[in-house]
Amino acid sequence: MEINRRDVVAEVSKAFEAYEAALAVNDVDAMTQSFWDSGLTVRYGVNECLVGSAAIAAWRRTATPLPDGRALRNTVIATFGEDSATVSTEFTYPDRPTVGRQSQTWIRLPQGWRVVAAHVSIMLNR
Repeated sequence: MEINRRDVVAEVSKAFEAYEAALAVNDVDAMTQSFWDSGLTVRYGVNECLVGSAAIAAWRRTATPLPDGRALRNTVIATFGEDSATVSTEFTYPDRPTVGRQSQTWIRLPQGWRVVAAHVSIMLNR
């Protein structure tokens, strides 16, 4: 199995960047489309545990948009073969003492790269 083939890393990077762009402007449809449409999809957020793409989509429709100024750092993309990857990153906001962490498992499906599992958490007092 090849790890971090350049072409696969580029594909996952593009999918991740599209998701982040949608997140920044609260494009709920694009964010929802980035996730696998399955009852097996999981998203554990800062204050929610969502199982199934329907639950994730419903939450997205009512979630408060992110504040302006989200900045990513220490993003790590690891690909395994041609069809699976993880993306881990930290995020900050101006004038907030916290650091957020986000990890996603991406799988290439017939529809393209999709998040099948995600976790978001916040480190306090950092």
